[in-house]
Amino acid sequence: MEDLFEILIENSTRLITNCQSSYERYFTKVINFEQKMIGIVGARGVGKTTALYQYLKKLDVGYDKKLYISADMIEISDLSLFEIAKYFELYGGKVLVIDEIHKSKNFEIELKNIYDRLNLQVIFSGSSALKLEHSKADLSRRAVIYKVQGLSFREFLEMKLGKSFDIYKLEEITSNHIAISADLIKSFKPLEYFKEYLQVGYYPFYFSDRESYHDKLESTINTVIEVDLPSIFTMKYENITNLKKLVKLICFSEPYTINISELSNKIGIHRDRLYMYIDYLSRGSVFLPLKAKSKGDAIFVKPSKLYLHNPNLYYAYCKTAKKGTIRECFFANALSLNHDISYPKQGDFVVNDRYIFEVGGAKKGYKQIKDITSSFVVADDIEIGFGSKIPLWLFGFLY
Repeated sequence: MEDLFEILIENSTRLITNCQSSYERYFTKVINFEQKMIGIVGARGVGKTTALYQYLKKLDVGYDKKLYISADMIEISDLSLFEIAKYFELYGGKVLVIDEIHKSKNFEIELKNIYDRLNLQVIFSGSSALKLEHSKADLSRRAVIYKVQGLSFREFLEMKLGKSFDIYKLEEITSNHIAISADLIKSFKPLEYFKEYLQVGYYPFYFSDRESYHDKLESTINTVIEVDLPSIFTMKYENITNLKKLVKLICFSEPYTINISELSNKIGIHRDRLYMYIDYLSRGSVFLPLKAKSKGDAIFVKPSKLYLHNPNLYYAYCKTAKKGTIRECFFANALSLNHDISYPKQGDFVVNDRYIFEVGGAKKGYKQIKDITSSFVVADDIEIGFGSKIPLWLFGFLY
């Protein structure tokens, strides 16, 4: 074990010190790193691992006191996470970071035992498909879980322009969008960069590999489907093939014309299994489902609208998605992190049971929502709005 830990500490130290990324994602400022056990859950490629390296690099303890491991490392394949944590604590370890936690069998019980029996801080990260809230170890009572998104338009601009911009609450945007927009456009031209963001700006790895971004993105999603989801849910090989077919079909479908029976026939599976696939891909941050407010949260409820998780996926998978779909997908994704968003009888979206939004182009009118209180038109291709018309790009400053 001692020889193994020399290897693990050496590998961990190399990874931490070699991390050159200086940009810190929004969630690094939200997480309370004083907690004994912290979970960071999100889609592949959104910067979780980089954030862990950054945290450990800044942590003012010796490199032998802080250890980064990935749960799928060959070196630890014969050991339980608890055995590793116990030995690390025994020799003075203070902070254990476990990446790709979903690759470890029975990780919920392992983490529970570490929490209950060892004096050690543990930070773990994994797929957004993790079912921590229903785990048999009741891990949700012990770990503080943070669900994270890809780059917001604000973060994309910060990385691209080397500038810093404020985050705005939804209430600030709806009540003061003209002044906020007017202030922001002093620093940049939003329409100059917004299209680029919609196409390639959601995942931070764009800034290190721009030429092959969409190829890498498709590979990332394939890994989610082929590796991550099967490691969490019991799935056969033919299920994986069907999941890929489903992603392609949704990419070419209009979100407001989803037909479950038609999709079921095209893929050749039962409706109930299709609902299950939609749930899996939603948990894996491949789909973004939107249900009518009255329908509840059961798995076997037809989504009123179903999008790919973020606009970049449309450009990677089908490249011919309509502007209206891209706009709605951006808006739904931007609001989904900290807001309750669903599909109303009138308008495109209802948010927090309070606001109604209709999303469209620059000439979008108020016809569909003109008699609804707290209703707004969200318009693409405008820098500054007026009255109840708000620029679409501005919702990229919510986080």
